[in-house]
Amino acid sequence: MSVHDELASVQRSLDDLIRSVGRLEKQLGSDGLEMRRVRSDTNHLRESVALLRETVTTTAGVPKRPDLVTISDTPYDPSLWVDTDDEGLGARDRHAP
Repeated sequence: MSVHDELASVQRSLDDLIRSVGRLEKQLGSDGLEMRRVRSDTNHLRESVALLRETVTTTAGVPKRPDLVTISDTPYDPSLWVDTDDEGLGARDRHAP
């Protein structure tokens, strides 16, 4: 099965779950903490599947290359290193113990 078929299957199952939770909520009421938690989890699942569907449709199965960062070969400005310590050596004007 393709990714789109799998997502459609997940969406159908999730729709069934949402309907079942709604029926259960009518029978048990929505006052209890457990029922609110189940409703909240169901809503989170719906949002997560929607985000996943958006991601799949925007990338269309093509893996995204990470953005490359160009690092210049020119030396850094020496004023960046004023009043800094050399790692493991301490400050420039003091001696290591």
